[in-house]
Amino acid sequence: FEPRPKPVGYAGRELLPGLRVLRIDPYEALSEYLALQLGLRSLVDLVLGSRPFRQLMDASPGWRQLITLGKVWHLEQLTDAGGARQCDLLVVDAPATGHGVSFLDAPRVVVSAVRAGPLRRHAAKVEALVEDPERTLLLPVSLAEELPARETVELVERVRNGVGIAIDRVIVNGLVSVPREPDLAELAEQLSRIQKTPLPGEPPGSVLADCVRYLCQRARLGAHYAAEIERRTGLPVVCLPFLPEGIRDSGDIARLAVLLLGAPGAAPQAPR
Repeated sequence: FEPRPKPVGYAGRELLPGLRVLRIDPYEALSEYLALQLGLRSLVDLVLGSRPFRQLMDASPGWRQLITLGKVWHLEQLTDAGGARQCDLLVVDAPATGHGVSFLDAPRVVVSAVRAGPLRRHAAKVEALVEDPERTLLLPVSLAEELPARETVELVERVRNGVGIAIDRVIVNGLVSVPREPDLAELAEQLSRIQKTPLPGEPPGSVLADCVRYLCQRARLGAHYAAEIERRTGLPVVCLPFLPEGIRDSGDIARLAVLLLGAPGAAPQAPR
């Protein structure tokens, strides 16, 4: 969205009309939450800024996940003067697989452990948001490689069995594709026999042949693991292409958006 972006910070800023981005810092979210509950922002900031308190909080498990999700819940609840919700859609970039499950499961753990009081009451509201399929949807994102594919399958199983969040599809990112030639192996052989003496600035045929073989292998590997994810999770996959130069402008974003927002299809077939 921006060629040289500056940090957006906790307050966030608008990138485009209707598109706002922010970074949720757990300590700032905790400060905001306590100030809303106690009404003493200066005292809250003084306590949270002390080194001993921060050392105590750094040693306490789970609160970062809960307060971060609490901020997400707070954003979902915001309304304008007319009573309409300020956010039509919230997209949360969650932690990777192992941390992601504990992140999403934090409200349920707190509700189970705390019997009464405002902490339990607020955690229950966040838990209701996370587990409501009309309000929350989990979109696992994976690479079409062995370890990420295995982790994605495990993530889906753990979420289904323990967390209870709706999962609609899996995003397979950075998938390498090759032209649908009749026989790429034959093309590689033909390339390896030509251009024994390449023109200045051009690679020899053997190098081009190696490139074709490499891309073919990457495409075959990607198709295999995309199909494995689809088979083992029972979920449709959305495959996003590998962009050699990364995202350069809004056109690349629009190209990916068409695939993301469209109907999921079957995993790609491996090239011959």
